Amino acid sequence: MKIITYNVNGIRAAISKGFLEWLQSADPDVVCLQEIKAQLDQIPLIEFELLGYRTYWFPAEKKGYSGVAILSKTEPDKVVYGMGIEKYDFEGRMIRADFGDKSVISVYHPSGTTGEHRQAFKMQWLSDFQDYVLELKKTRPHLIVSGDYNICHRAIDIHDPVRNATNSGFLPEERDWMSGFLSSGFIDSFRYFVKEPHNYTWWSYRAGARSRNLGWRIDYNMVSDELEKNMQRAAILPMAVHSDHCPSLLEIDF
Repeated sequence: MKIITYNVNGIRAAISKGFLEWLQSADPDVVCLQEIKAQLDQIPLIEFELLGYRTYWFPAEKKGYSGVAILSKTEPDKVVYGMGIEKYDFEGRMIRADFGDKSVISVYHPSGTTGEHRQAFKMQWLSDFQDYVLELKKTRPHLIVSGDYNICHRAIDIHDPVRNATNSGFLPEERDWMSGFLSSGFIDSFRYFVKEPHNYTWWSYRAGARSRNLGWRIDYNMVSDELEKNMQRAAILPMAVHSDHCPSLLEIDF
């Protein structure tokens, strides 16, 4: 099974830039989207159906903000919208699809770049999200947690670890959280297969950032330890024009 996670930075804008044609060409079995920035009545659902996808959307209540989705060629047995915590579900941060004994989560972790309040919100979210996932893991141990984590885990995941050490997304406490999340029973699928540095999934709009590869790796397909032997390949796909992020691929025996 091919699973792709992709922060599209606005699904309507992405579609206008050829996202549907890219989706048809890439032909994943499951797609986890983040930052859809649209309400259900603003999305051309029929276009996805014509490509063979069943679609499940969890937008933020605030228009033009956040939101996640899962597209799947196979109908899930169950879809869960949110974590059941109002302040997070209001922002459309997480959606889960169950397929037999396996589950796929599309998640969009908050950014803390707008100030101390949002950074505190982000850290509380990270704690609550991990609690949710670990509780879920007791009954559904075969998990794939895909999305935009808004965290670079290690120095090799960011272009300038020294000067970014005080920036949200590479703070010590965020990196410690990521280490703790992984040690709680998850595998960073990309790093499982690829050890080399300078592999990024996001570049700022700063002049020359992309051309000089001044990037951050903040998009992940995390796989529960129980599925380690099922993993076949992971890769960062070429950046397209639809977004400022790259799609990230996981191929797994599902």
